[in-house]
Amino acid sequence: MKRLLIAATACLGVVVAQDVWAAQTTTTTLAVSASVDPTCSVTASTLAFLTVHSGASVTNANATVNVTCTSGATYDVGLDPGTHAISSQRYLAGATPTNTLMYNLYSDSGFSVPWGNTVNTDTIQGTGSGSAQVLTVYGQIPGSQAPATDVYNDVVTITVSY
Repeated sequence: MKRLLIAATACLGVVVAQDVWAAQTTTTTLAVSASVDPTCSVTASTLAFLTVHSGASVTNANATVNVTCTSGATYDVGLDPGTHAISSQRYLAGATPTNTLMYNLYSDSGFSVPWGNTVNTDTIQGTGSGSAQVLTVYGQIPGSQAPATDVYNDVVTITVSY
């Protein structure tokens, strides 16, 4: 019986020792990182003055610019002078090239803040939210012009700097 007890105790010691050895572990860490670069996109509606009457005091219209930037990305939205500008003055040109019609673009409904394309000077600044942010472009044709009968157009390039 003594031998049986010694043999059983020896077996138990081996089982306990195996459990102790199996419980040993080692660890390390895995570094995980990501980088999100800012991105922006822009779309715009048409700014249509409709019919301008010769000698009219002022003709106003507006359009929208939709800017979608990555959340947290800062941006500036600029409008260039247009394809028919003379110096920095915007002009609509008629089908007859000598027919022109002066106009201006503003960032406020009071038509007092000109909208240009010099960053930190006459652009609109914002911070992206990940969703489209709507900006309104206010257009104005000054009065006291005597335009010829024609269809007038211009193309203004919108630039989003981010």
